[in-house]
Amino acid sequence: MHVLLIHQAFASPEQPGGTRHYELASHLVEQGHACTIIASDRSYLTGERFVDSTNAASAPGARRVLIRRVYTYPSLHRSFVWRVVSFLSFMLTSLWAALRTEPIDLVVGTSPPIFQAVSAWLVAAVRRRPFLLEIRDLWPEFAIGLGVLKNPLLIALSSWLEAFLYAQATHILVNSPAYVTYLVNKGIPAAKVSLIANGVDPSMFDPQADGQAMRQELALGDKFVVTYAGALGLANDIETIIRTAARLREEPAIHFLLVGDGKERIPLEQQARDLALTNVTFAGSRPKTCIPDVLAASDACVATLRDIPMFRTTYPNKIFDYMAAGRPTVLAIDGVIREVVEAARGGLYVPPGDDAALAAAVQRLAQDRQQSQAMGTAARTYVVEHFNRHRQAEQFLELVQRLAARGSTR
Repeated sequence: MHVLLIHQAFASPEQPGGTRHYELASHLVEQGHACTIIASDRSYLTGERFVDSTNAASAPGARRVLIRRVYTYPSLHRSFVWRVVSFLSFMLTSLWAALRTEPIDLVVGTSPPIFQAVSAWLVAAVRRRPFLLEIRDLWPEFAIGLGVLKNPLLIALSSWLEAFLYAQATHILVNSPAYVTYLVNKGIPAAKVSLIANGVDPSMFDPQADGQAMRQELALGDKFVVTYAGALGLANDIETIIRTAARLREEPAIHFLLVGDGKERIPLEQQARDLALTNVTFAGSRPKTCIPDVLAASDACVATLRDIPMFRTTYPNKIFDYMAAGRPTVLAIDGVIREVVEAARGGLYVPPGDDAALAAAVQRLAQDRQQSQAMGTAARTYVVEHFNRHRQAEQFLELVQRLAARGSTR
């Protein structure tokens, strides 16, 4: 079986970003199948150009995961319009690369950005192969909620495109249970939708590690370190973390570590300078291989999103990493991910955007490190049992085999 995935923001462990698709693809090849991934030649987080244009994944057993990087116009972090230009450029170049790929059995398209899913649909249609559409975020709903997409005509066109792809897909894969409800309410048959949640490879993280090397590198000393690891974008509400740090500026034992990059990084750093904050460190983006060391150097972790109703449907990747590392989460996101953290007893929930509540939660964990460590241990236990990437990879393999067999029969 040969699976083709089109994913502009694909990242391998040597690069910053989520590695869900790398891990799923690696499992496919470990079971004797082939997987080709067509990705952008520029980092979705930093905008920097990748040195490699074509390379095979380097993990043991994954030598047949072929990564083909194609040209993408370098305008991701300039404005919404220029982001769309970047997305469209990748849609065209990925389509050209995919049509020239050796025989395939299944095409996987992932959204957002939704334009790359259009490429996947076209390839599947031309090559008469099944089309698996993966929905990682609800687009255009999130863009509308953020106020990024305002024009009524563009909203109507985007909604039409969303519905068109749902109808054309052979099957739809989602990573949050709330997305299943959303799709069924849109009139999609429940049998056409599968859930393979976001999760984590627990073996990547050692909950007993103390991260001393990383603490020394970042001059963190023996402070109580609260880490955010992820994108610094409009949706992520890092401003609330900055305001929280300002509230706690008189508590030198507490320090905030922001690991990541994105469109909002420069204004966020300026905001911290304007407030003269010495308790915040921007560490930049790090490859996924470094994230276990970053979290090992942390005492607690924080996750924030803007207070938009649709964000209550999402399962942010970073939280599963936090849990696997055995660190408690201070969660400023309501909805289905809150249910996970509370079921695990793996952290504290505060209302989104409430920096006073976030500061109080951080103080509580810093003052009771025994409770903090107990929450981290409970979080690790829960995520290993319920969100283990190894089991999810098996589910993904079963799904793509079933769909590829359907295409072969046709």
